[in-house]
Formats: sequence, C-alpha cells, structure tokens
Amino acid sequence: MNWIAQLRKRRELYDDLSDEIREHLEEKTRELIEGGMSPEEADLAARRSFGNVTLLEERGRETWHWMSLEDFLADLRYGLRALRKNPGFTFVAVLTLALGIGANSAIFSLVNAVLLRPLPFAEPGRLVSLSVHNWYPQGGFVAMRTTLRTMDFAAYLIGQEFNLTGEGPAERLYGTAVSAEFFSLLGVQPERGRTFLTGEDQPGNDRKVILGHALWIDKFRGDPSLVGRSITLAGLSREVVGVMPANFQFGASKSELWVPLDLDPRTPFYWSGQWVPVIGRLKDGLSFAQAQSEVELFQVRLPGMFPFKMPASRTWMEPASVIPLQRQIVGDVRPTLLILLGAIGLVLLIACANVANLLLARAASRRREMAVRATLGAGRWRICRQLLTESTLLGIAGAAVGLALAYFGISWLKTTLPADDIPRLATVSIDLRVLVFTAAIGILTGLVFGLAPALQLSKVDLTESLKTGSKNAVGVSHRLRSGLAVTEIALAVVLVTAAGLLVKSLWQLTHVDPGFRSESVLSARITPNDAFCADFSRCQSFYNALLDRVRALPGVRGAALVNALPLNGRVGFIAANLEDYTQDVEKEPEPLLFNSIVTPDYLSVMQIPLLQGRSFVDSDIAPDAEPVALITASTAKKYWPGQDAIGKHVKAAWQKQWRRVVGVVPDVHEDSLSRTLPTWITGAMYEPYSPRAELITRRPAVNMSLVVRGSRDAQNFAGALRQVVAELNREVPVTEVQTLRAVVNQSVSAPRSTMSMFAIFAALAVVLGAVGVYGVISYSVAQRTSEIGVRMALGAQRRDIRQLILGEGARIAVLGVSIGLAGALALTRLMTGLLYGVTASDPATFIAVAILLTVIALAACYIPALRAVRLDPLTALRYE
Repeated sequence: MNWIAQLRKRRELYDDLSDEIREHLEEKTRELIEGGMSPEEADLAARRSFGNVTLLEERGRETWHWMSLEDFLADLRYGLRALRKNPGFTFVAVLTLALGIGANSAIFSLVNAVLLRPLPFAEPGRLVSLSVHNWYPQGGFVAMRTTLRTMDFAAYLIGQEFNLTGEGPAERLYGTAVSAEFFSLLGVQPERGRTFLTGEDQPGNDRKVILGHALWIDKFRGDPSLVGRSITLAGLSREVVGVMPANFQFGASKSELWVPLDLDPRTPFYWSGQWVPVIGRLKDGLSFAQAQSEVELFQVRLPGMFPFKMPASRTWMEPASVIPLQRQIVGDVRPTLLILLGAIGLVLLIACANVANLLLARAASRRREMAVRATLGAGRWRICRQLLTESTLLGIAGAAVGLALAYFGISWLKTTLPADDIPRLATVSIDLRVLVFTAAIGILTGLVFGLAPALQLSKVDLTESLKTGSKNAVGVSHRLRSGLAVTEIALAVVLVTAAGLLVKSLWQLTHVDPGFRSESVLSARITPNDAFCADFSRCQSFYNALLDRVRALPGVRGAALVNALPLNGRVGFIAANLEDYTQDVEKEPEPLLFNSIVTPDYLSVMQIPLLQGRSFVDSDIAPDAEPVALITASTAKKYWPGQDAIGKHVKAAWQKQWRRVVGVVPDVHEDSLSRTLPTWITGAMYEPYSPRAELITRRPAVNMSLVVRGSRDAQNFAGALRQVVAELNREVPVTEVQTLRAVVNQSVSAPRSTMSMFAIFAALAVVLGAVGVYGVISYSVAQRTSEIGVRMALGAQRRDIRQLILGEGARIAVLGVSIGLAGALALTRLMTGLLYGVTASDPATFIAVAILLTVIALAACYIPALRAVRLDPLTALRYE
C-alpha cells in the first residue's frame, strides 16, 4: 500500500538523520583529541557542546510529515510492552472495565433495538400513529380513510383468538385483524403468496388469512402448497393467501396470523364494540403539522357521525395527536429504558474511578521511569501522551472483553424481560451501531480514567525522583485518590438507593391483597367456537358437563368458570345504566363496568368474601329466574354514596331488563396488583353465567376460564383436563393451564425484571466502590509505614493505630455517602413512575442505604487497618 511505502521512506530519512548527527559528533570529538584532550574527555565535551542528541533527533523529525502517526505507533508499541510487563495490573484493570463496558453495551443494545433502530418498514419516518391511546370506531376509521387527504390509513386490532381445527388436535392461535391496506401501507412483502387486496375487509370477501412464518413451519411443516388452500379458523373456512417473513413483527404483538377486519356497517360493532387503533403514512411533501390539523378537524366532526348520541364532553377520546409510529410502538417503555441506561452509566463511572486509582497506585513505581524520560528530553505533553495511550489501550481491551460479556448479557435480557411489555425485544443484537458505541466508550473511558494519573505522573521533580529509594519521589496525590474513592462511594449510594426503592416497591406490590386467595388454585382457558355457542343452551350444557367432570377428578375441592380471569390482561365490560344515578353527559362519560360473568361457585372457589347481601345460587341461572348481580364495594360507594346498594338495579345500556343487586363484594384486582381496574373503567359487577349475561359485544360470553381449587399439580391436571374436554368436544382447545399463583407472579414480571437489573447494577457498584476504598486505605498504610513505626515506638497502642486507619476510611465513607444521598434525592425522582407504595424520597430506604454503604466502606478499611496494627516497629522504622 502507498502509505506503507511512505512510512518506509520516512524511516530511511530518520536513519540518515541519526547517521548525520553521529558523524558530526565524531568529527567534533576528533578535533578535540587533536587539540590535546583524551578520547574520554573529548567525547564528553563534544556531546556537551552538541546538546541532547535524542531531543535534537525528535525535533528534527517533527519538521517532517507523518511524525504524529509514527509517534503514535511508537507509543502504542511501548504501551503494549508496559502492560505486558504487569499482567496482574492489566488483568484487574481490563476486567473492571469489561464489567462496566459490557453492561453498558448490553443495555445500549436494548435501547438501540427498541428506541433507535428504525422500524423495519419502508420509509419508516413517514409512518405515524393517531395518538398513543386514541382508538376509533370502525365506522370512524372508514370515514377517515375515505375523506382525509394528508395520509393513507390502516387499522388493526391485536389480541384476536382463533381455534384451528381439522389439522390434528384443536389449537388456540393468536392473531391480529387488519384493514386491507395494512401491509401495503407498512411497505412489507410476504415470503410466499400475497397480502390482502383492496376490498378484502368487506363483508363476503373477507374469508382470507395470512400465516406467520413460525406457524407455517411448526404446524404445516413449511408446505409451499398451503398457499391457496383453506384452513378452518373459529369454525370458518379461510383461504391462506400468504405467509409473512420470519422477521416480521408489528409492535410487541405475538401474532401467529392475520385476518381482515370485519368492516360491516350492518353489525353493532361498526360504531360500538370493537374500536381500533389507526396508523397512517404521510403522503409525499406533507408534514406532521398538516396531518395534525386535518385530524383535529375530523375529530371535531366525529361525534356527529355516530348513529346514537355520544357524551358532549367526549372524555372517552383524547385530543387528536399525530405522532411517529415508532413512538407509539415504544409506548411507556422509553422512560424505563433511559433510566436503565443512565443507571448502568453510573456503574461505568465507578469502574473508571477504580481503574484511575489503580493507575495512580502504579504511578509510584514509574516515577523514576518518567524522570529518566524527562532527563532525556521528553516534555510534559510527551509523557502525558504516552500515559494516555496506555490507558486507552486498557479501555480498548476492556471494550473487547466487554463486548463478549455483552453477548451473554443480551441473552440474559431476552430471558428476563417480559416480551409482551418490550417491543422488538427479540431483535436485540450486537449490530454496527452497538460495535461503534462499544469502541467509542472504550476509547472515551480510557481517556477519562487515564487523564488524572497522566497529569499527576507528568509532574516530574528530577532531583527527588532520581534519588534511590526516595519515598517523596512517589509524589502521587493522596487527596486525588481519596477524591476518586469518595466519587465511587457517592455513585454507589445513588444506585443502591434506586435499587432499594425498587425492592421495597416490589415488596409492597407482591404483598397487595388481590381480593382472592391464589393458593391451591389451578386455571385454564376453555375456548369453544362462536358457531358452537350460537345455540347458547348447547354451550351452557357443555360447560355444565365440564364442571361436573372436573369436580369428580381426584383432589378437586371445587370448580367454577369466569369470563375474564383476574390479572391475565383480558377485559370484559359493559356500558351501564344504574338506578337512581343520573349521568351528567356534559362532564362525564357513560359508566363502564368491568363485567365478570361467573358460575355460582366462583366466589367460593376464589375465596372472595361477601360483604353484604347474598352470593349467587344455582337457581339464579334458571331461564325464568329474576336477573341479579353483585357489585364491588367501590362501585356501590361511587354510584350510591350513603345508600344501601342491596335492592338497587343495574343493566347494560342496550338492555331493557334490569338486574337487582343482591350482594356486595370487596374490590378484586382485575387489571393489575397496582390498580384494581383499567383507568377507563369506572366500576365492577358480577352476573351469573346465562343467556342474559352479555358483554359489550351484546352477545353472551363464549370463552371462559376454568378455576379449580384442589391439591393436583398443574402438569397432571393439564393432561386430565384435556382428556375431559376432548371427550366432550374435540374441537375445543385447552390453553394457559397454570396455577393462579403463577398468574399473580406474571402480573409483576415487568417490575421484577427492572428491580433485578437495578439490583445487579447496585451490587457491581458496591463491590467496585469497596475495592476502591480498600485500595486507597491500603496504599495509604503502605505510604505511612515509617510514620506508623514512629508512633508505635513512641507508645501508640494497637487500638490507636486501628482508629487512625479506620478514621481515614470513615471520612471517605461519610463524605461519599453524604454526597451520594444528595444525588440520590435528586435523581430518584425520575423513577416515580416505576414505584408503587413508596415515594422516591422514602426516608427508611435512604437511612438503610447510608448505614449499609458506611458499614461496607469501613469493612473494606479493616484489612489494611489490621495489617497496620501488626507491623513490627523496628521493621517499620527501617522501611525507608
């Protein structure tokens, strides 16, 4: 290569320069010898008159091009030799940095995949979402699609479920219903076949399905002839028109298939029932602001499009907001990821401070080396450059090892974090951006932790440094090393405080009374086809027979059914009218009640107590029985304050027949342990499983969850239950067989994973901080050996020496903890959204962290203190 040839040519020039200088020295020496000097005197005089030969050579070379590159290569070679000569120091420094850099690279990989990496769609910058929370009625979406001009629109509805039959044992599949233009708007192409065509979301033309790659491979063995054939989903025959690529994913959805939305204006779902989120693609040359203005005008007109009166306040819909689609997909996870990235950045700062302290300690043995280099003409900047090169090599080596650790860290993240809560979690990987980030952070940290030691060591006192055995030659600032240790402790306090708040928050969350007893309860999802339950008496007979068969199984003490199992994410609700409650349509929306449809034994199986009135009995499900309901305590308080709820009446808004309230039960945490109900639902009720028990779909519940109280384990129960269901109806799949305790645990998987990561970060910070304090105090003891010997010779007792050393450590600990507590008080406020039942300034947590870190810091000082008190005074006095 040309630049290599130029380097070789420069090397020849440098050799010529050295030869020329040597010839001048030899000529001058000969002249002095001829003048009567001895050869030794002549050589010394010639060199004295000529000056520093090495310095002259370097200045001569600096006038030539490429000197900086050659100096860098020379520094690089020297740095590698210096690090190779000290393998113990190099190993510890690289490992410390690798832990910090590797953890940062792993978390950055997560941030990169979720927040930074563009969506894998065509021109993702033009894709938008109409707000994060706004959903639109199907009729509203169709009106939007046909009248607005700034964007092309598509709608989707995740969480659709289908029974696949006729292909072996019945299976429950999860999919997404999409409008016909969904895939073309995203700009994605199928692996096989085609996507939906215009009009295939209209009645009579919507019996199509597109399969996911994994479903095509796992269930249909990758049969290429499947495209064009029909499969049976939910009792309906659908033509397979395409198969999507393996890497296609929309948001955090785990869709196995896609079907057309049923945009039928003749159904009640068109303006109520199934509301859908809407996405769009900006047309060429149009801006977000233009699209925002058009959508705002449309949303003002939207209430007038409904075939029935909507509340004038329109609190059911937020103001229109056109936002980038990636922001909508990321949702609420962005703050959490940024907090994690900031927290792991603190760990890296602690690692840098630790390595800086190691370099400062190592400087003691290199002071003479630097003095010799200065004597030979090296300036302060030249020495700093050499030392910074060495520290940068450490940073790069730490980055290389850290990258390997990040690979395992990413695997751990994928198994620890809840995939349903983290969009694109499966795509987290080490790509070019992560490689550049890791390399940059390796170089940057090398410069950061190497700067202070380089500046300190480049202050050369030649007289003191060249004295053999001089302790003053060390010259390393004890104040600087103590300051770094204080910084480590302070940063550790911030991380441990954050982890402590999350631990306490999780403890509070896991000790919330969910309103039911989960011990010894098994659950399973039972999902007949809608067609099977079109005749409700047949569906009810199936469930009655199932309950009878399950109750007869060994170890079963009770069994019941519910349409929406608490804490599993499903919501059944109705728009309700309540007796003696007048809705102010100008200020509040129509009441929406969480509607649990249950069999009479449900409350006893779940051990939900009765506060007032009575529970359901078998006669309540008779065809001619009076319609009855149970309500929760908060619902009674909200809608009938100061009144007796027993005897009041409630009904679905579209029904004519009222239900009499016969009992009041405690509030059950249906949505999550942190709140009982979704924010948009205002109350909760229970009604018996019967043809009159309708949800917002205005149809009786079909899919039910079975809850069984007994002593059977989940694995054996699953096999027995599937056999029972198959004997009753082979086309009904059984899924989600698990203990109710597992359901409760899964509901806190997101806060638990966040807490786990903070706990690991805090543990790393504490270990590194303790090592830093130990290093400072140990070094101080070594430097003060003679002083300690004098003190002991003059009568100081061991306890005095111990107090002296521990006192120094205590000052570092107290100062670090004090600064850290102030920093934690400011920074933990950013975590408010991650906490439950505890404030960001919880005094108990702050006090506990202060005590813990102080004790750990003092413990790190104890070993050097013990070594100091065991010194022999005579040996200590001879230390110089």
